[in-house]
Amino acid sequence: MRDLNRRDLLKLSAGLGLFAAVPRCARAAAGRMRVSKYEIFPTRVPMAERVREAWIESYKLQGTFQTHYTPVFVRLHTDEGLAGTGESLVSPAQTEAILKRMVGRAVIDYWQDDTIQGVLMAVHDVLGQAAGLPVCRLLSPSPKTRIEHTWWTHCLPANLMAQEAKLGASLGYRVHKVKARPWQDPLEQAAAMCAVVPKEYRFWADANASWSAPSRALHFINGLARYSNYFAVESPIQFRDVAGFRELKGKSPLKIAEHMGSDPMVFINEGLVQAFVLGGPIGRTMTQRALMAEITGIPLWIEYGTQSGIAQLYQAHQAAAYPGIQYCITVTNCLEDDCAVEPFKMDSGYYTLPTTAGLGVTLDMAAVEKYRVRQPSGR
Repeated sequence: MRDLNRRDLLKLSAGLGLFAAVPRCARAAAGRMRVSKYEIFPTRVPMAERVREAWIESYKLQGTFQTHYTPVFVRLHTDEGLAGTGESLVSPAQTEAILKRMVGRAVIDYWQDDTIQGVLMAVHDVLGQAAGLPVCRLLSPSPKTRIEHTWWTHCLPANLMAQEAKLGASLGYRVHKVKARPWQDPLEQAAAMCAVVPKEYRFWADANASWSAPSRALHFINGLARYSNYFAVESPIQFRDVAGFRELKGKSPLKIAEHMGSDPMVFINEGLVQAFVLGGPIGRTMTQRALMAEITGIPLWIEYGTQSGIAQLYQAHQAAAYPGIQYCITVTNCLEDDCAVEPFKMDSGYYTLPTTAGLGVTLDMAAVEKYRVRQPSGR
């Protein structure tokens, strides 16, 4: 493949007509439907009891004193009686500021607006309902019917990691992202996990740059590669360390993934990674980056929908719509509740997208009330 620069990618994306254009069906159905009011539901959801103690300890060892996740749910109401649900992905105060400026505005105006953060999920939920289409059909005329989704585990003692891997396999997962940290031996973890899962169950290790130097990273990479279930490592050295990734090139028996920076072209043109990991933004930017992944053949592993079943399902819709997205990553399986009514069911490594209009998921208000952080909200 010839070298690509950002201008090339923009030309290609514009030429394919996938540059965040509003589908005719959505525009026609939405008309001038406007945001009439909103509700905000801040929550604090603890980790699942089976991993809670070890997970909190792992966070403490990395200097993060976290005992809960804090999804902020929104419900967006329109003047035509439709309501959409989302997870804002930002603080309650930021969520309130975003929603305040949306009241009275046309919903369609926010079609792929990065600035409204996760409120975009609620926008697309409303537009999907109005058009009678699932969100993935709003984003693509021919989305996949199912996507690959990953199980997820923090860096825990090897015996507990094995229990989590066995649980993931029993629930239908076939890909598992595991954290590697200095306070646990990743090779001991690998031995324990690989001993209890099927041969087709695959792992990748996320070191978050904790292996520091390329030589030390290769020590662990080569060790993990002895286990046939391992296929990749994420962030083995310092984030976006071009010189270090050049040193790793051609030496790693496992695929290498790294978080995408603002200008990933050197990693693409020099073939330094085989996948990019990506959080937000989730609107126009995600569309462009997913298209870039499709064009370059370097897939995205996306992980912004980490802490609720609402965001998890929206993330799945994007993965179904955009061929450039390979895997979806969440931590909902490690939380006490995903705050969604409909279960996220896996079957032999795949999740089948709902065909109902909109997101196809219902916010579990009983769970929201259980975990809700009380403060003034709603207009």
